[in-house]
Amino acid sequence: MCICMCAGCPSPGASNMPGDTTGTSTNDNSTGGGPSGGSTTDGGSGNDNGNNVDSTNDNGTSSAGDNTTPVTGGDWYRPSVATTWQWQLQPGSGGDLNQSYDVDVYDIDLFDTDPSVIDALHDAGRRVICYFSAGSFEDFRPDANRFLAAERGNTLEGFADEQWLDIRSPNVRAIMLSRLDLAVSKNCDGVEPDNVTGFANDTGFNLTAGDQLDFNRFLANESHRRRLAVALKNDLDQIGDLIDFFDFCVNEQCHEFDECDALAPFVQAGKPVFNAEYADTLANDPAARTVMCAQALAANLRTLVLPVDLDDAFRFSCDAP
Repeated sequence: MCICMCAGCPSPGASNMPGDTTGTSTNDNSTGGGPSGGSTTDGGSGNDNGNNVDSTNDNGTSSAGDNTTPVTGGDWYRPSVATTWQWQLQPGSGGDLNQSYDVDVYDIDLFDTDPSVIDALHDAGRRVICYFSAGSFEDFRPDANRFLAAERGNTLEGFADEQWLDIRSPNVRAIMLSRLDLAVSKNCDGVEPDNVTGFANDTGFNLTAGDQLDFNRFLANESHRRRLAVALKNDLDQIGDLIDFFDFCVNEQCHEFDECDALAPFVQAGKPVFNAEYADTLANDPAARTVMCAQALAANLRTLVLPVDLDDAFRFSCDAP
């Protein structure tokens, strides 16, 4: 896991959840149209695609291998700006994922979460986003032996067991496709690929902004071809070039670093910003937290104050102070 400082079939009769849509997106990036052209709400259990991959779309968007234009036609989960969330990537004090929060979406670890947990969340009416690192090598992941030594660069600051990846490598991209397929097999509704800002960091590779755009678009389009929703993780500098490719944003510390204005295009496009703040002041000072939450709500951001370890040691939500 990296925290960047500045990381199946619906159950028959599943109940609908307001504000979330599944279907073909409209031109203005608002709620999606269903197969008959109308808006289809569906907040129940997971995706219905099995392992199918769409290579073409009926609306003229990109075919397999083409990442210059976004895949927009398809039947995947599309959260709304009002969608609430919980983010827990490591076990809590009891060794488990806390499934008790009354939220629309859970963002959890792709590898460490058993499919039975995802099924239980779906049964409770939650959507499930599955986290993995797309831009860094983690030596503790089960597919770590697939990465070549030449593809592993400098260590990420603060994370001794992670190294930046050469995102230009076909082998790295093949591994990411396998991870997306794993998300499908586990019945995730979407994915959160982390560490997609290598071009702005000291990776040990000569990565350009263009390299990063191509990789991030590749992740988005391949997610959509698998009918998975996909988050843009941070990467504020490239939002204008990427917003049409992604369904929502996961951001860290925009309040702390005074960067929240950069996220406005997502909200304006009807796509949610899931924001997490880690500052001790916000965790320990209710008055400071109230001020920050007022700003978050005014900007229509879905802000949580969480421990940096994302282990559910505490949680404060601006949507339910």
